[in-house]
Amino acid sequence: MTSSEIVELRRALGRLRQCVGGLRTRYGDVAAVQRLANDIERLDIDATELVDLDSTPRQREAPRIEREVVVVPDTPYDPQLWHDADDEGLGGYRSHRT
Repeated sequence: MTSSEIVELRRALGRLRQCVGGLRTRYGDVAAVQRLANDIERLDIDATELVDLDSTPRQREAPRIEREVVVVPDTPYDPQLWHDADDEGLGGYRSHRT
């Protein structure tokens, strides 16, 4: 993030704070106004984190995710495995096929 972007972001957050202050004067401390004020604070925190990232160079890597590979055989299953199973939507509960 360039310094001009940071300055513009801080300026926009300041304008948002003024608007929310006006809304608080008009509507009081209702839940919607509190949420807006909270959102502005979170945006300010995120902007500060971006500034900190810019000032401390580090190599960014994707997190490593350990994955387990499950091998499914191509051979057909034993028909007895499905003997008591229902075919949902294909004949109702415990229908007997011949």
